[in-house]
Amino acid sequence: MDAQQRVDDARAEERAALDEVPVARARLAAAIVAEYLAGVRVGELARITGYGREQVRRILRAAGVEAE
Repeated sequence: MDAQQRVDDARAEERAALDEVPVARARLAAAIVAEYLAGVRVGELARITGYGREQVRRILRAAGVEAE
C-alpha cells in the first residue's frame, strides 16, 4: 500500500467517523434527559459527561425539559 492509498483510507475513515457524530450526540442527549427525568441532578450529569452545568441545561431545554 502506498502513501496516497494510506492517506485516502485515513480520510475515508475520518469522514465515516464524522458522519456518526450527530447520531452519538443525539444518543447522549437522550441519555442525559432520561437520567435527569429519573432524578439525577444537573451537577451530577455535568460531572459524568464532562459538560458544564449550563450545557446540560441547554440539552435539557432543547428536549423541552426545564431544569430546576
